[in-house]
Amino acid sequence: MSTTQDYQAAEQLLRRPARPGELVIGDKVRPQWIDGGARFWYAVSNGVGRRFVLVDPAAGTREPAFDHALLADALAAASGQQVDPEALPFIGIELAGNAVEFHAFGEYWRCRLDGYACERAEFTPPGSPLDVLSPDKKVAVSQRGHDLWARSLSDGREWALTTDGEPDHRYGSGPDCTSNGTLLRKIGLPHLPPAVAWSPDSTKVLAHRTDERGVRQTHLVEARPADGGAPLLHTQRYAYPGDEQVPQAELVVLDVQAGTMVRAQAAPLLMPQLSPITTKWAWWAQDGSAVYYLSRPRDLRTLTLHRLDPATGEVTTVLSETGATRVEPNQWMYEAPIVRVLADEVLWYSQRDGWGHLYRYDLRTGELLGQVTSGEWAVREILRVDEAERVVYFTAVGLVDEDPYRRTVCRVGLDGSGFAKVTDDELDHVVTMPDDQEYFIDSASTVDTPPVTTVRDRTGRVLVELERADISKLTATGWTPPERFRVKAADGVTDIYGVLYRPRGFDPARRYPVVDNLYPGPQVNRVAPCFDPGGMGLDAEPLAALGFVVVALDGRGTPGRSKSFHDASYGRLADAGCLADHVAALRQLAGTRPWMDLDRVGAFGHSGGGFAAARAMLDFPEVYKAGVALSGSHDARCFNLGFVETYDGAANPEAWARSSNVDLADRLAGKLLLVHGEMDDQVHPDHTLRLADRLIAADKDFELLIVPGAEHTFIDCLAYVRKRCWDFLVRELMGTQPPAHRPAPIAIGPELLGELFA
Repeated sequence: MSTTQDYQAAEQLLRRPARPGELVIGDKVRPQWIDGGARFWYAVSNGVGRRFVLVDPAAGTREPAFDHALLADALAAASGQQVDPEALPFIGIELAGNAVEFHAFGEYWRCRLDGYACERAEFTPPGSPLDVLSPDKKVAVSQRGHDLWARSLSDGREWALTTDGEPDHRYGSGPDCTSNGTLLRKIGLPHLPPAVAWSPDSTKVLAHRTDERGVRQTHLVEARPADGGAPLLHTQRYAYPGDEQVPQAELVVLDVQAGTMVRAQAAPLLMPQLSPITTKWAWWAQDGSAVYYLSRPRDLRTLTLHRLDPATGEVTTVLSETGATRVEPNQWMYEAPIVRVLADEVLWYSQRDGWGHLYRYDLRTGELLGQVTSGEWAVREILRVDEAERVVYFTAVGLVDEDPYRRTVCRVGLDGSGFAKVTDDELDHVVTMPDDQEYFIDSASTVDTPPVTTVRDRTGRVLVELERADISKLTATGWTPPERFRVKAADGVTDIYGVLYRPRGFDPARRYPVVDNLYPGPQVNRVAPCFDPGGMGLDAEPLAALGFVVVALDGRGTPGRSKSFHDASYGRLADAGCLADHVAALRQLAGTRPWMDLDRVGAFGHSGGGFAAARAMLDFPEVYKAGVALSGSHDARCFNLGFVETYDGAANPEAWARSSNVDLADRLAGKLLLVHGEMDDQVHPDHTLRLADRLIAADKDFELLIVPGAEHTFIDCLAYVRKRCWDFLVRELMGTQPPAHRPAPIAIGPELLGELFA
């Protein structure tokens, strides 16, 4: 049974992303470049506050950015407040030459590091978070109404860059369906920053005019607005699969000072889900002489690279590739395309040989010059191209026998010769590489090995060690590292991988209920190969703390492997990340782990995972006895066109119907909890209500929680919603009454927002 202490441990693990450093110290380094990237500084938790560290890679040095004790004394003397050197009260900080500037105690301060004297300083407010700043930091572009405006940062002068924007035909915004309007209202923002890209010389802006005229309108009703007034109707442009009208983006180039506009002389781009500028499907050449962009037709079976002349608007085709299924520039939908335009060549990602590799094309003629990488592994990201040395640096997956998802840093000549592993070990490597420098920052870990962060040169030699993650506070909660496992898929042939979390206070003599913590992709993985406690969804660790064995798995159809592995999802969203593989995995794991009680298996998931959790109950009722489905996309026919048509295919209503849980409601046999936010503008609450309607018609017992005002992630009521889910699983799988524990609300902070938006 779960006790109050178990719930307290689960609550602590749930809120970890909202309070960085509380449980894990030194696991992330976010560099702030200085001297053009030759040096950098970063802040890292010390468990109480933050340490500030200055690094000089060329010298191989890592030292405090300043003397914390001297600065604390100086600030205390100047402010009259007590200052703890281990928890400096900085809200924001900037290293400016031989001084530190920061906010503290409601004022702005400057402390010179040669004498450690703090003084109040004049504060120049930073630009609005809704501004996009030019590279020379002289002009900011923002969205005002339906148009784009520029503002000089030297004298405050403002001027319109566009004047003909209008409702549903506006400049600088992505599709309404992914605008996160409900969430933005909660955090006090009217909209996202505009989707624009500055030219390298700060004279022009690449933008697009978004056309959603005629796109389907959908509606949400807010029962009780924040002011307590009458219910409000919120209308959203949101295209469904098969709709004729789709959001489109007309590329434009704006000359900021001249106030002129050049429109691309080509058909607008289909933009069903995300802005091509935001996703880096459109970008400036390094010298600013051209804009390059990628396009695909609605069936997604052809990928084309175009060149746009920013002076004339002329568009030419550089190269194009067509395939039997979708042709992708990256298996991960939300990561940048693996394409680089060089001075005379193009590095092009293709899965034409069954794996994701780099090919080299002539920029002017589009002629294939050769295959750069090859083998039964895949390129994950281009890190840097050294055209002088004719070498490309990249990360690859599939080169570590133990775990094909782990990333390895590699290099190879542009002619395909001289392939070498820069990081030749069994770890997963997450890399940050500054522009035009001879080093990179490397975080090396596995799912059960805390990260060690170092600075390495291009040969892989360690120049200086930065951090070794300290997880002692995490283990003090009773947390134990997850076990990475490999089993066979339902076909009995394909290897699939996942992680297993043992319950808190694990006793191999006991038998424990099991929760399959689902996310089916196919656009992202459920399990990361690095040290990532909890992973996607925030649920695995808390559930283990409550006394469950928790399994998370990437079945066939998810990204990160071969083309055929990913294509197992093509036209088969109904399989929910291949739930048959999950069932096969549970049985194989329990075969050697008698403490896993397969008579008490539950499913738990959010969003696509919510769809999969309900689908598991409907497709495999003999296995899954209870399920929790949060914000589930239960009916593909009423879901985001861009997502559904990408993975189930365009013009494929039969597949969309197969992907509907609503049509299978009469199969429900176990205990199901459905949870949805009333104001979810990503997966509309009608998905859950449509399923509930059919469950009622089939005379099925289930529980339903509609959360007033909540958006897709339940960001301002996360603790309450998760507690309700935990209670349900404890009752239905453990057969006990959960304790009357009431978790404290989780404050909305930038770290939590980053975790949820990621």
